[in-house]
Amino acid sequence: MASDPERKSVIMAVGGGKGGVGKSFIMASLGMSLARQGRVVMIDGDLGGANLHNFLGISRPASSLTDFFERKVPLVDLVASSGIDNLGLLTGMVGTIGGESIKHAQKMKLFSQIRKLDADYILIDLGAGTHFNTIDTLLLADKMIIVITPEIVSIENMYNFLRNLYFRRLGSVLSGHGYRELVVNTWRDRDTLGIGNFRELVDCLKAISPEVKVIIEAELRDFVVNLVLNKARTNHDIITGNSVKSICIKFFGVNALYSGYVEHDELVSRSANQRTPYLTSYPASRCARAIERLTLNILSGEQVKVTR
Repeated sequence: MASDPERKSVIMAVGGGKGGVGKSFIMASLGMSLARQGRVVMIDGDLGGANLHNFLGISRPASSLTDFFERKVPLVDLVASSGIDNLGLLTGMVGTIGGESIKHAQKMKLFSQIRKLDADYILIDLGAGTHFNTIDTLLLADKMIIVITPEIVSIENMYNFLRNLYFRRLGSVLSGHGYRELVVNTWRDRDTLGIGNFRELVDCLKAISPEVKVIIEAELRDFVVNLVLNKARTNHDIITGNSVKSICIKFFGVNALYSGYVEHDELVSRSANQRTPYLTSYPASRCARAIERLTLNILSGEQVKVTR
């Protein structure tokens, strides 16, 4: 796909602190849903365990991000056909370089070429964990999506992931305005300053000076996370998503949206094992309809209407 300077792609990235929550399934389903509306490029950024292709029902493409990092092949030349109309795939690395080995210059080159891909939507599936390369890739996105399941371990991991994400963004913003160590030093002294959570950290930083307050409010105005609850089995599980949203607002002060939930369906694993896209095999299922609602909500900024 050649670059079109007139096109402004919407970049979406899916992340989370814990593996096994279904990020790749959610991403593949979003990609298929969006491909009905425009051109989509999906990037499997799980550098340690790329498996996005399985949910699209295809074999791993011969080319991958390995070729970008090791052979310096332009990203645009590595986008393979997914077999689905309007949907291209760039699979994750299969060589010896791991995500932690990527240098800053390589990362910046990758980000630059991602932005230049000719697509209406660019979707990036990230691996689990909080390595700064993973965090920075999520921060690249216009739509940051965090997938959780209604389990306490998943929610705790989400909290830790969001803490690292927000800390990285806050530090980057203030460093860019000459306040390089302000966030780190303030958080280090949190006990003395009476800071108990990240919301209180931000309030404390804003109180340092009118300039710092203006910077934070201007730069973080568009910091929005889209929460997606996967593998819901009960109405209580669905309500859990709203509770997690409240946690994000209370302890971080971030604009968190409960964008949607997807019910547990044993057929998801079956379709992946059989290498058939779930949405193609079961287009009328409750899960497929939930994916359609989720896609619309992420695009529009709408949220789940929870009833108890």
